[in-house]
Parts: sequence; C-alpha cells; structure tokens
Amino acid sequence: MKLLYIVPNINSEGGVARVLSIKTNYLVEKLGYEVHILTQNEGFSPLFYSFNSNIVFHDMILKGNFFQFFNSFSKGLKSKIKAIQPDIIVVCDNGLKAYSIPFILKNKVPLILEMHSSKFIEERELKNNFLTKVVSNGIRFFKKIGIKKYDRFVVVTNESIAEWNINNTIVIPNPLWFTSKKSSALENKKAIAVGRHTYEKGFDRMLQIWRKVVDKHPDWILEIYGKSSGNIDLRLLAKNLDISRNVVFYEPVQNINEKYLEASFYLMTSRFEGFGMVLIEAMASGLPCIAYDCPCGPRAIISQNQDGFLIENSNEIDYVKSVETLIENQAIRIEMGKKAKLSSEKYNIDAIMETWNQLFIGIKKN
Repeated sequence: MKLLYIVPNINSEGGVARVLSIKTNYLVEKLGYEVHILTQNEGFSPLFYSFNSNIVFHDMILKGNFFQFFNSFSKGLKSKIKAIQPDIIVVCDNGLKAYSIPFILKNKVPLILEMHSSKFIEERELKNNFLTKVVSNGIRFFKKIGIKKYDRFVVVTNESIAEWNINNTIVIPNPLWFTSKKSSALENKKAIAVGRHTYEKGFDRMLQIWRKVVDKHPDWILEIYGKSSGNIDLRLLAKNLDISRNVVFYEPVQNINEKYLEASFYLMTSRFEGFGMVLIEAMASGLPCIAYDCPCGPRAIISQNQDGFLIENSNEIDYVKSVETLIENQAIRIEMGKKAKLSSEKYNIDAIMETWNQLFIGIKKN
C-alpha cells in the first residue's frame, strides 16, 4: 500500500516530526508500506530525526501573499498527488491550508487528518477584544467544516474527541519511540523540561514557578531542552527573576532519553497540548510528572497522585506545592516513578501501529 503524508516540515525538533519518523519507519520496516512525505519550502532538509532511506521525500515551494501562497499550494498539491498516485493521504497539519485540502482534491483519494494539537491552540497571546474573538471563532468554524470532509479524523486522546465533537473521529495515541529497562535513580537535585520556546509551551509560567521553588530549595536545578525562539527570551526572563544559576538551557538533543535518566521529575506548564509526547518519554524513564491541566493532553496521560500531579490550569500555588512535595519526599518520588514506568507501557509501538494498519486497510477496502 502506498501512503502519502502531507506535513509543513519534518526538519524540526518538534513532537510531530518525532512521531512521524517513528511511525513511517515502522510502516516501511515492519509492515512493508511504500511511504512518501510531502513538505513545504524545503521542510525535509536537514533532518533532525532519522527516517528510513526507502521513504521518498517531496517538497513544494510556497511564496507570496495569501492568495499567491494558496494558489501555488493548490496547484502543487494536485501535481504531486498525480505523480505519486497514493492509495491514502494522511495530513499532519493544523494550519488553515490543511482544512482546505478536501475542497482542493474533492476526495479523489481517501483522506485522513491526524491532529496533534488542541482545538483551542494559539501560537501567541491573543488580544481580548471583539474582533479577535470573531476571527478566532471564524477560524474554528472553518476547521470544523473542513474536518467533516475528511474520511477519518484521528486524534491522540479521548479528551480531543469531546473537544472537537466530530463524528468521523478515532483515537490513536502516539507511540513511544524507545524502550528502556533503566529508570532514573531519582536522586539528582534536578528537574527536566523539554519543548520549543513558544507561547503555547508556557515556559514563562514554569520559570515563575521555579523562582518560588528555589527560594526554599536553592540547591535544585531545572534543565530545559528545546529550540530557542526570537519571540520569547527565556534566558532574559530567568535573569530578571534572578534564577539564572538554577536554570540551564540546552538546544534540542537526539539522546534526550539519556537526559531523562539524570533527572528526578518532569515539569510541564503548557498552555495547550494535543498529547504531550514528552510526558510518556519521561514516564518511560521512571520520572514522576507534574503538568497543568491544559487543553487537552496531560489529563489523558497523568493519573492524579499515582504517577504524577495534574494541576488546575494556572494555579501556580498548587503547582509549587507539588514540586516541593517531590523535592522533599524521596519515597513519594520513587513510588510515583515506579507507577510512571508502568503507565508508559500502554504506549507500546506494536499495538498502536497495528491500529494504524487496520485503519489503512479498512479505508482502502471501502
């Protein structure tokens, strides 16, 4: 079977690129699929994650104003699909153009939309005014209309089903990309967080929390791994909060699984999440996790007071208390870490990829 994945880019260090590399490699190596990936504006090079050499990459150059961009997207999409002749198309994109694809192609090829983000995700803080609300509601309405044109809509949590409320929806969680018999000893005075320095990841909120934590526990360090951003200067914020000695920033690394093993717990303060791949990675390494109950990934992964703490969104006081609980109680850390390791086993790649396999087979038959 020939699959075509359409995605803005796969040369980033983000979760979508990570998950796509895991799944497409498995489809080629274990299930014998022919896989093509279509990106935009040279979004396939250089690759950060490893993709099987049999995967075929395609690219569209999109430039100009909105109308020129959309016109070149429409023409390029039709041309590439005509050349590739896929059996099924899977779209991994939350941009507006993704929701226009069914209208462009008119469902001549079975279409699946794979969603990795919350319905309410915003890349930047929005102004609280009437016009902004009208535009946001209009965009969400267009998205819902576009989704209904897809043959199947795949989300990664049950919470996402309720959030989108679309009939043709199926839940398929993201798979773990590594298995390890090792677990962190949970002895280092170190917390870890992973993600891009963007508004939706909420690291500004994390630094405010960490400032209060180190007032009481000045010997603890927070390590943040993620792509720096010109829009958000977290290093400057850490300096202004006078916690530069207690926060260390690192660019993305490919061996992040080894870094989890050096920490004692994982922190997430995202404003929006579709799933939270980093949570299951941390749990697989035996780390208890603390996360805000944001829309809508963490609540599907963390079992409250079992393998971590799920904090009411923006409740900084409770978040600080939970961090202090893990710092001050090694026995709780160890017990939660053991349960976290067990919880991560449900994301076994073989079971999850068989679900994808059956979905593809069923769609092609119908």
